Amino acid sequence: MSFPLLTATAALPAIGAIVTAAVPAAQRTVAKWVALFFSLSTLVLAGVVFARFEPGGDRYQLTESRAWIADFGVRYELGVDGIGVALLGLTALLIPFVIAAGWHDADPLETKSSRWRPTQGFFALILMVEAMVIMSFLATDVFLFYILFEAMLIPMYFLIGGFGDRAHAGSDENAAKQRSYAAVKFLLYNLAGGLIMLAAVIGLYVVAGTFSLSEIVEARANGTLEMATSTERWLFLGFFFAFAIKAPLWPLHTWLPNAMGEATAPVAVLITAIVDKVGTFAMLRFCLGLFPEASKWATPVVIALALVSIVYGALLAVGQRDIKRLIAYASISHFGFIILGIFAMTSQGQSGATLYMVNHGISTAALLLVAGFLITRRGSRLIADYGGVQKVAPVLAGTFLIGGLATLSLPGLAPFVSEFLVLVGTFSAYPVAGIIATSGIVLAAIYVLVLYQRTMTGPVNEAVRTMPDLKARELVVAVPLIALLLFLGVFPKPLTEVVNPAVEHTMSDVQKKDPQPEVEAAK
Repeated sequence: MSFPLLTATAALPAIGAIVTAAVPAAQRTVAKWVALFFSLSTLVLAGVVFARFEPGGDRYQLTESRAWIADFGVRYELGVDGIGVALLGLTALLIPFVIAAGWHDADPLETKSSRWRPTQGFFALILMVEAMVIMSFLATDVFLFYILFEAMLIPMYFLIGGFGDRAHAGSDENAAKQRSYAAVKFLLYNLAGGLIMLAAVIGLYVVAGTFSLSEIVEARANGTLEMATSTERWLFLGFFFAFAIKAPLWPLHTWLPNAMGEATAPVAVLITAIVDKVGTFAMLRFCLGLFPEASKWATPVVIALALVSIVYGALLAVGQRDIKRLIAYASISHFGFIILGIFAMTSQGQSGATLYMVNHGISTAALLLVAGFLITRRGSRLIADYGGVQKVAPVLAGTFLIGGLATLSLPGLAPFVSEFLVLVGTFSAYPVAGIIATSGIVLAAIYVLVLYQRTMTGPVNEAVRTMPDLKARELVVAVPLIALLLFLGVFPKPLTEVVNPAVEHTMSDVQKKDPQPEVEAAK
């Protein structure tokens, strides 16, 4: 029996969560180092998975399959393709930065009883989310994926509601109410999507007789499994609805600004850079893989919704007064680009969408974490409470600028490559949609540059005059993320090599080929 590498990669942060939670209440620093150790160990295992993955090999590699709930046809099946391994790497990479950035976010504000363990709980919950997200990228049994898809909501609920942002305008009681509202809204929205998805999962089993993704896709490809058109469309809608909430896609997006605004900056990164990627990943793996005809049927509507997300999210970002809510609405716009690339049904669009998931995760993490350092110093999320920061904290301002420029997809930074591919793939299939989507680029330049101008330039606000610059721990968080944005901006080949073969498989599932350019014959 070969070593279960995928299981080990997903199980390690879960074990770390248990060990972290078990650290004695008084040993908060020990708990932090334990959590960081397990997150770095998980990154090492993820690196081994990436190194062992062969881009030109089988579609699903390092596979594991064991009987689980045999009476109901449920198996413990894992496998990783090019898209999954890229997002596995993103998750494992970002969690150590999330932990380091949130090093003091769960420290008690005052002395509590010996039973009070907020620090241990905070870092244990982060590791538990990591374990579930990683497993969701690896699961090739639909029922197993569904369980993970829903279970990750529990630790996220407590991270949002129990460890909210301390830079909240208003009384502690009001802050607690806002956190509770954001956490409940997050949970209810995603539970509603999950319940509808559960009905679709059961329906899929009734039709296919199995939960195995690979078996269903193979049966559909060779013609041994046929679904009535109406059945396939209803099942597609059940899956897509849940994924569109998680993504989030307009008009199912309203939980995200509340959740990101009330959460700490590291937890906000966990939400938008990691957890939300499960939704867009699942659109590629499950919607297009299981329901190819229904996916093509729904394409015009999904593209329209994606365009609304791009423009609407960017417009609302321009008008925001709260730094974190601005970044939240910017993320809604970016997820619109990702979904647009997926449903453009071109190889450039889907490759760009996958790269966008990775690059958006890195750029948003860089911008949000540096914004978190800024907010912690000033004690306010309001843009109007800043001004002239670059004169007193130039390194903080510089890293904030690079994170912002990456968010607007400046050439030379990683998101530019993915956004360019999405637009190229969209233009080739849907020229009008491509033209509309480009407006998101212009709006992104407005909200990013206005944010920087109002917070970092101009006269020095008296409240920030004594603001310290980034410290060593904060530089350890910010500098590697910026270096990665620069590296992938000029050399994206390590990602494109593993992503492109997986995209070819997805294009084959939906039986689509790239549009050929029309060239007039020479006279």
